[in-house]
Amino acid sequence: MMTEHTVKAFDEDITRLRGLIAEMGGLAEVAIQESLQALVNGDVELAQQVVERDKKLDTLESEVDKLAVRVLALRAPLADDLREIIAALKIAGVVERIGDYAKNIARRVGDVEDRKRFDPLTLLPVMGEVAAEMVHDVLTAYAARDPVLAREVIQRDERVDTFYDSIFRNLVSYMVENPATISSAAQLLFVARNIERIGDHATNVAEMVHYAATGEYPPDELR
Repeated sequence: MMTEHTVKAFDEDITRLRGLIAEMGGLAEVAIQESLQALVNGDVELAQQVVERDKKLDTLESEVDKLAVRVLALRAPLADDLREIIAALKIAGVVERIGDYAKNIARRVGDVEDRKRFDPLTLLPVMGEVAAEMVHDVLTAYAARDPVLAREVIQRDERVDTFYDSIFRNLVSYMVENPATISSAAQLLFVARNIERIGDHATNVAEMVHYAATGEYPPDELR
């Protein structure tokens, strides 16, 4: 059986893991919001800041990996604790990937011309806000081990998909009606696709959170 000192050290490690992932989530959420703000305003300087800050996410993911491996090696956790640590490893990788999608959006900022022409630029920030809220809420669910909130996040992914379908149809219409818009519209399609993938990844995290909290994956109708 673990001594009192060992239990305290283990609890501190788990708290540290949760804190690192919360920090990653906060950075990813801001990156989504600021990359879309830069896109709408044509703010290349802000976009570059988003790209540069992505390195911090990479560093934090590495810290999560090292800490989780150390806990697995030294503490030999079982059952609920083991599920949480494995979930932390996986979640850190997914959140890092979400940051990559935000970085990819930021890198497209300088490639969009004549922004006022494109109605979807009013929809993309709203779509991004939904995705960013999914990221925020799923990490809140992780910290609280809340399977109910995790299921709510999964259900919200359908809204992101609906936005994507609408924006896709709109941009294709632009390209068909005015071939001069093809280059910029293609960049915006790329942005929409990245936001859609952020929603998918938030959903994946929600499934991991649900499993870590309950030992079961969410019902098939939610997945």
